[in-house]
Amino acid sequence: MTDPRYDLLPEAPVEDEEQGMFEHFRLVADPGQEPLRLDKFMAAHLENTSRHRVQNAIKSGYVYLDGKLAKANMMVRPGQVIQFMMPYERHGFEILPEDIPLDIVYEDKDLLVVNKPAGMVVHPGHGHFSGTLVNALAHHLGIRQGPDAQDDRMGVLVHRIDMDTSGLLVVAKNDEAQLDLAGQFFVHSIERCYQAVVWGNVKDDEGTISGYIVRDPNDRLRFRVCPEGDKGKYAVTHYLVLERFGFVTLVECRLETGRTHQIRVHMSSIGHPLFNDEKYGGAEIRKGTIYARYKQFIRNCFDICPRQALHAKTLGFKHPGTGQFVRFDSPLPADMTALLEKWRKYAANMPEEE
Repeated sequence: MTDPRYDLLPEAPVEDEEQGMFEHFRLVADPGQEPLRLDKFMAAHLENTSRHRVQNAIKSGYVYLDGKLAKANMMVRPGQVIQFMMPYERHGFEILPEDIPLDIVYEDKDLLVVNKPAGMVVHPGHGHFSGTLVNALAHHLGIRQGPDAQDDRMGVLVHRIDMDTSGLLVVAKNDEAQLDLAGQFFVHSIERCYQAVVWGNVKDDEGTISGYIVRDPNDRLRFRVCPEGDKGKYAVTHYLVLERFGFVTLVECRLETGRTHQIRVHMSSIGHPLFNDEKYGGAEIRKGTIYARYKQFIRNCFDICPRQALHAKTLGFKHPGTGQFVRFDSPLPADMTALLEKWRKYAANMPEEE
């Protein structure tokens, strides 16, 4: 339990899937507090957090002392208020290394970029305690992490994508890289480009979808666009039509923000849910004809790509070690490639009755 002499109030963490996850805190120094360096003060009053990690947070601009940007050597005195945010960390369960193949696009001493296949859960939890990307990373980096492990070299996920979404993720290998990358996600400076197959013939060649995203009160696993003021999180998606097939469209989506299910929710909100996205109505025939031949074609398409047709194709960011902007690209996976080829052939040989 936190020392009652100190006001340590965690606020709601930012848990957006494609954005870094942060916890926000507020510390108030006791009236009898002896002057103490800020980094020492914070390390002494945060569980499972080293002074080194605190210093990195201060260096990254995440810490304020009495409302002003703080430096590590500032002295904390009675009654002063420290407000700060730290990337959210999960504790309390064991992460076992598992020899699961990884498609590593890039790796150096600070980070690695991995191309996640559809169907792989990113982090243990919610019934998935093995076979996850984190289990695979533990094996790749040669680290076993238990519930109370002090070794945090295993690699820190800076963002997430859905289990059934394929594509690129960046993983930090040390505190400095994690805090730097998490900050870039927090201010939305990361370049994230997805490709998706959506239902319908999207009217405009390009456009922007904006709105507030909130959990659906009738289904906690879904999200929806809500009116301003309903406590939703503001989200912006820019889309560009790449190819049209009559009843479905291939689009590129660039994220300005990174909210959970953002592309899936936004495209559904304008009447174009992702193809085979069961959660948002895309796993049923939304456009097309009534003919049995067409219905069988769609069933075959669902079999070819048995998940929402969404791929995190491009990821760009400032490298935390070199300061240089780097960009990585991942080709469409086999299931989406096969799906597009099937639609190209269908569109080119559209039956006369359709």
